[in-house]
Amino acid sequence: AQQNLTESAVRKGENIRDRIEALRSNVTTASAAFSVHLAQPAAANTFVQQMQSWLAQDVQCIQLFNLQTQMLEGSTCGNQVIHQNWQSNSQSKWPSSQELRSHVQLASTNPARLATQAPPLRQLNLVLSAPVYDNNQKLRYLLSVQASLHRQAPIQRGSLTGYTIVVDQDGTILTHPNSDRIGQNIRQALTPLLWQGVFDHSSAEQRDSSSLTWFKADGKDWLASSSPITIPTIANQTRTWTVLAVAPADNALYGMEGIQQVLIILTIGLLATLLLATYYMARDLARPIEQLSRYALHIHSRSDPQRSPHNFHIQELNHLASALDSMVARLEERAEELEAAWQEAQIASELKSDFLATTSHELRTPLNAIIGCVRLVRDNCCDTREEELEFLQQADDAAIHLLKIINDLLDISKIEAGKVELNLQPVQIQDLCQQCLRMIQPGAEKKRLTLSLDIDGQIGEVPLDERRVRQMVINLLSNAVKFTPEGGHVKLSSRISYGQQLMQDHRPDHSPINPETTYLCLEVKDSGIGIPKERWNLLFRPFSQVDSSLTRKHEGTGLGLALTKRLVELHGGTLSFQSTPGIGSIFRIWLPYDR
Repeated sequence: AQQNLTESAVRKGENIRDRIEALRSNVTTASAAFSVHLAQPAAANTFVQQMQSWLAQDVQCIQLFNLQTQMLEGSTCGNQVIHQNWQSNSQSKWPSSQELRSHVQLASTNPARLATQAPPLRQLNLVLSAPVYDNNQKLRYLLSVQASLHRQAPIQRGSLTGYTIVVDQDGTILTHPNSDRIGQNIRQALTPLLWQGVFDHSSAEQRDSSSLTWFKADGKDWLASSSPITIPTIANQTRTWTVLAVAPADNALYGMEGIQQVLIILTIGLLATLLLATYYMARDLARPIEQLSRYALHIHSRSDPQRSPHNFHIQELNHLASALDSMVARLEERAEELEAAWQEAQIASELKSDFLATTSHELRTPLNAIIGCVRLVRDNCCDTREEELEFLQQADDAAIHLLKIINDLLDISKIEAGKVELNLQPVQIQDLCQQCLRMIQPGAEKKRLTLSLDIDGQIGEVPLDERRVRQMVINLLSNAVKFTPEGGHVKLSSRISYGQQLMQDHRPDHSPINPETTYLCLEVKDSGIGIPKERWNLLFRPFSQVDSSLTRKHEGTGLGLALTKRLVELHGGTLSFQSTPGIGSIFRIWLPYDR
């Protein structure tokens, strides 16, 4: 509708403009021809009668007005002047030179003011006037032509060529299907919606001609599209007319009944086809779905090799069967994982109970020693001052042992909570190793153990947390001293190694190692009792011990290695070991080494 009405408005505008130009040319030619007969005033009426027959049928009246006598000397429509406003002050309105004899003025007029009324269908009433000069180039006559250039034709249903409405730039209606509206202003005659849709409200200039305006008038819905044309009028001035192609909205929807009937037939046909297809496909769909349903209901009682039904004719159902098998397999895996996790939880609970029993015993033992020794001294049960000092020394040793147990528990809790931060400072490895040996030397001397130290002289200062590294080394040395029989030996060594050597050891976390990475290796080697391979998995658990009775015999809680492992991991390193029952164990601390 938009395209058709826009093209119709453009064609109508071009047709009106072409007919006005043709009439203007005829009037100019006629005024020049009549200049030859000015010497015969009686021939004026004959001339206008002949001119009436020359011009098109659109011309209703031709008049020749004498500007000097202010009288009509020739007329085809009586003595009523076509447009009286042009005769007043005429000398100032028309050029006095014959060189401008082609100067033609045009104006639209209301049918009520026409000398000859045109039929209702003949509209766009115009008056064109041209000056007539004598041989002395003096302005003598005014040749005026009244014409109706447009004929309103009824439109057929379904046609989108539309009725024609021509509107002057001030809003005056020049052409309208209802002739009673001609001469009225479009803003009052039709509806403000049409005015706002076609014109700018402030400047009355036409908007984009490709737009389509929908408005309501006379109780009906209308569609309108517009096209502007420029018309020369008076003294080389122009006016802009807007040509509207207006059609009832019903025309745009004409033919929808046929389309609606086709759609209804197609819909009924599609529904019938769907019902038939459903009838014939229901059984093929129901059978595989029933098989899958039975399979799903009896999953709990199926044998392991049994799988869901396959080889259906419908690909989607085959995919569903495969998805069902995959889901069952994942559920079985999750069930196995849950069962393993439950077993691990049971083992952890047992280990925790064992750990609590061991820890409570370890905490009670030094507390009982402290209480007993202090009470003996308090009750004056000592015979000499030396005996009192001995009891106090035993109480002090028990308190230090109790403090170590509590510190280990607190350190593990802090590490697991992520509250431990490292204080990295350059550390001399040789001094650190010597300090660690001096701290465990008294215990080694009691068991007559041989202590040795082997430090690589190329190792300089290494950025480490000295307190934490000392704690790790002392834990390993204390374990070596604790589980090495009398007369054995314990050796502490340090060297620079690559990850390739680390790959040969057992690592509790099984972390991947880059063979090209450089590490600082702190190694503690002993000739102790060793650890059975089947107990290696319990070695670094904080709530488990390799042998509770053996640990209790040697006064241990099983926290040292677990704490050491976590501290090594905080440094970005790892812990490895090798152990053979009856021969001894080797524990190695691997810390990243930056030269």
